[in-house]
Amino acid sequence: MKIEKLTENKIRIILNTEDLEKNNVDFKSLITNSYQSQDLLLSILNKAEKEVGFYTNDSKILIEAFASSDGQIIFTITKFSPDNVQTLSPKKTLTVRRRNLSLTNKIAIYSFNSFDSFCDFCDNLSINLLKNLKVLCKNISLYLYNDTYYLVLSDINVDFKFLKSFYSSISEFATFVSNSINFQYKLMEHGKPIFKNNAIQNGYRFFGTI
Repeated sequence: MKIEKLTENKIRIILNTEDLEKNNVDFKSLITNSYQSQDLLLSILNKAEKEVGFYTNDSKILIEAFASSDGQIIFTITKFSPDNVQTLSPKKTLTVRRRNLSLTNKIAIYSFNSFDSFCDFCDNLSINLLKNLKVLCKNISLYLYNDTYYLVLSDINVDFKFLKSFYSSISEFATFVSNSINFQYKLMEHGKPIFKNNAIQNGYRFFGTI
């Protein structure tokens, strides 16, 4: 289990297959709010308090989850203070939104918490994947919208042999957002383009440390 503190109010948790087997849960049981899933989520919150100081006392929380292509489950947990909600239940509210990452979609959009996170992703991408990005998809662009950086992969080659490896790598640094072309158009219209194309190559070339 890997816990990463994104902001004071948001963390990301990555569970691998061993974590799931140990707790006797899978993605289906997590989204059906079984007893096992509730116990696991509460255990995660307790662990997050100890490891990264993420305290959820008297807070309403939103838990978003999706399954990566290699069997990992990635949680994004956001807490809201009582001042930011009109009503607050005496108990924590656990809400899981299911986001499916399909290997057959031609568009994939990911969000990065910061530009440094994007650069870290570019820096840590394997040389093999860096060399084959033009085979992965025709266009890779980066936009800044509402203080969030969005990486847009367009016209993805669903037969790309390293596709699962790429999705596994990016899940360590970013959150899958959407496969919607409408959201892509929204970013193109209202977002600030950082790299209109070759975003990963440019990020590695100009901001990589390796």
